[in-house]
Amino acid sequence: MIEIEKTVYDKKEASDGKRILVMRFWPRGISKDRVDVWIKELGTEKELIKKWKTGKISWNNFSAEYEKGLKGKEYLLKDLAKQAKEGTITLLCSCKDMNHCHRYLLKITIAEYIPRI
Repeated sequence: MIEIEKTVYDKKEASDGKRILVMRFWPRGISKDRVDVWIKELGTEKELIKKWKTGKISWNNFSAEYEKGLKGKEYLLKDLAKQAKEGTITLLCSCKDMNHCHRYLLKITIAEYIPRI
């Protein structure tokens, strides 16, 4: 199972399973024991974040650009799909709006790999 309803700032709970930080940059004020794994390669590129947060691109454009950025990282996606099939993984970043966050897109992409494993 893939969970995205928590941020890296939310309290760690046993039900989280494996807590995976998917941000390019380590969040301020967060100690290393708050996450199990950091996969910065699956975080959003700095320029893409900037375009989205300043309103220069739409959510649809952001989504398309983020998904393009996942090309060549299929090995990471397959590994996360395998882990999600075996137990719960929680994808973490600092975004509070999970529906407009790359975690949402990443969850969908990872879920597409699960039936192939």
